[in-house]
Amino acid sequence: FGLLFFGMKIMSDAMVPLRDFDPFINLLVHLENPLLGILIGTVFTALIQSSSAFIGILIVLAGQGVLTLEAGIPLLLGANIGTCITAGLAAIGTTREAQRVAVAHILFKVVGVLLLVWWIPVFADLVRWLSPRGDLQLSGAAYLGDVVPRQIANAHTIFNIALTLILLPFTGPAARLVERLMPERPEAPEFPYKTRFIDNAMLATPVLALSLARQEVLRMGQIAKTMVEKILLPFTERNREVLSELDAGEEQVDFLQAQINAYLTRISQQSIPEEQADEAFRMMYTVTEFEQIADIVSKTLKPRALEWLETEHHFSEAGKQEIMTYHISALKQISRAMETFLKSDLRIARKMKRKFKKYRLQETLFMRTHYERLREDIPDSLASSEYHQELLAQFRYIASHATNIARILLELSEETPENHDAQNRDRHHLES
Repeated sequence: FGLLFFGMKIMSDAMVPLRDFDPFINLLVHLENPLLGILIGTVFTALIQSSSAFIGILIVLAGQGVLTLEAGIPLLLGANIGTCITAGLAAIGTTREAQRVAVAHILFKVVGVLLLVWWIPVFADLVRWLSPRGDLQLSGAAYLGDVVPRQIANAHTIFNIALTLILLPFTGPAARLVERLMPERPEAPEFPYKTRFIDNAMLATPVLALSLARQEVLRMGQIAKTMVEKILLPFTERNREVLSELDAGEEQVDFLQAQINAYLTRISQQSIPEEQADEAFRMMYTVTEFEQIADIVSKTLKPRALEWLETEHHFSEAGKQEIMTYHISALKQISRAMETFLKSDLRIARKMKRKFKKYRLQETLFMRTHYERLREDIPDSLASSEYHQELLAQFRYIASHATNIARILLELSEETPENHDAQNRDRHHLES
């Protein structure tokens, strides 16, 4: 850090002759034209790809008394736009999310400059009022060199803080605007599928790479959940069309499992903290559970659905209602698993374990009521009994795999006695 100031001192000494160099002084006079100053600041910052370096140069020039605050502010505004070029270049060829971040960065800075460019004199007076007055015994270039460097630094800070506070309430509309400007690329419906979030360019930064992998795992989980949602339709509505969609979902889940695991393996092979290694392992474990859920749908329930559609069987009204209720329970457990995975929330994880115990009792209750219908010799129950029991069992397996995602979080958290004491407090908070 000291080398930074040493370098600025060297630049400052080298620029002393510029005080009396008429062409340079005339150039600075013209820089008080805001548009020209913004343009020069933008281009110069884009060339050196560092707004900090350019602002450092402005501070050095101001320290020599050759730059006024009114001339420095447009240059500073240009530097704020020019620094977006670096982010824009870095986003080329990356994921859609990365490109949206770059576009949002550019819009953020451009809007800020457009808001301020008409009020530069007022802004300059505000900065002077907030900054120290300096040595009032000095005059001319000596006085400018004493006060303007701090004023430029303060102007940069005030501009960015004020811009953040002004635009913070509009982050929602801004996000929607960026999504409209940069819509999702349509995914090819046929194989091979593509990943949406993971990016090999981010492997050098494990924290960011893990964040992208987390989004890809959630996407995979959503596909598996959609498969579970659709598998009931052939049984309850005799819908045959959804079965072809299940094949595509299974292929996509298998593809994502391979891609995510390979990506996480490359992250894990780097020198990363133990906490990040645990997170990578938990993601791989979660990927396996989501893949198992998709397998239950495509390899077990889909063949049974095809058999069902070849029959004329129907569930009894009570039996159908029980199956639909238990199906909803399994879907809720998948949703909780995704929330637990995203937030790493131990309270939700504990709730999932309690809920699964409740679902097992619920399955037993439904099996018992089904048994009573069989005893009553209800024709629909007799004809559909095999499928009724199969669906309840497979939905329990699905809920079990979802619960495993919570279970691995609790195991890796190495809960202390204090954590266990917290369970009673969490129970009342989350049982609803």
